[in-house]
Amino acid sequence: MAVTGCAKGAASASPGDSSKRPKNSTKSIVARAKRDDVKNVKTGALDTAKLESMLGAAIVRATGESTPLGSFQRLFRASDVVGIKVGTLAGPGLSPHPELVQQLVRWLIAAGVRDGNIVIWDRLDNELERAGYKLNRKGSGPRCLGTNQDYDWTPVEWGAGGSCFASILVNELTALINVAVLKDHDLAGISAGLKNWYGVIHNPNKYHDSGCDPYVAHLAAYPMIKDKLRLTVIDGLVAQCHGGPARSPRWAWPLNSVMVSTDPVALDSVAWKMIEDQRQKIGLKSLLAEEREPKWIASAAKAGLGENRIDRIDLVDV
Repeated sequence: MAVTGCAKGAASASPGDSSKRPKNSTKSIVARAKRDDVKNVKTGALDTAKLESMLGAAIVRATGESTPLGSFQRLFRASDVVGIKVGTLAGPGLSPHPELVQQLVRWLIAAGVRDGNIVIWDRLDNELERAGYKLNRKGSGPRCLGTNQDYDWTPVEWGAGGSCFASILVNELTALINVAVLKDHDLAGISAGLKNWYGVIHNPNKYHDSGCDPYVAHLAAYPMIKDKLRLTVIDGLVAQCHGGPARSPRWAWPLNSVMVSTDPVALDSVAWKMIEDQRQKIGLKSLLAEEREPKWIASAAKAGLGENRIDRIDLVDV
């Protein structure tokens, strides 16, 4: 099947556009901020001021701007309808923290995006609620909702697959922020940024053969996603190196980090290495040895979505 275009809700730029690359950079930038005191060890409560500082520093470095607000003003137009796609399948403890997402919302509003044109969104209402999000389908302010069964029921082909896409993505959203977590996946090898797009189609269960290769790459390359994506954020406050995609506290560790990039392939490449490093540290086999290395990352690079060669990626700690 050939990748086909989509005219509805088309965006004006794609991830490779110079308007979204970090300034003065010849390599793909993955910015990582880490603070071991961002979460109270005893209570689990987040220090939101420290989280804001971490996230802001990573966004600034990833975009090459001087402030988070400047970054958002460059990446988004005041007229945009912005979807923040979160990944809440694993539930509390291994989903993006609502506090992190709310900070992104505040910067979008400060950059001129109308609050009613911001949508925090995932597959299902109950998964969002279980992960700590408060639903808001029709009230004032930013919306928060699950697709549930609200798909555009006209199937489209996207490379190796064919699906119906979430109606809100087809008909409303003009720009996207992808907010995911860092975890192992029993079939795909890892689940970080790119795998999160399985949550926008009606039939993700059909695309796990061959370690999800090339399906993850082809779905992310579909213009309705590729052309709207502005920023990818990985909530790495807690990460998991085995037993995914479901939450398995036995294999989780406190990474106390957030990672940001405008290059989704570079970010997933770094995420893969971090998972492998942790597996080696605790005596697990590599994903390669278990025959589930994420080959779809190379396929995503081949599809023009970003850089997967580690020597062409700058992992910058801020």
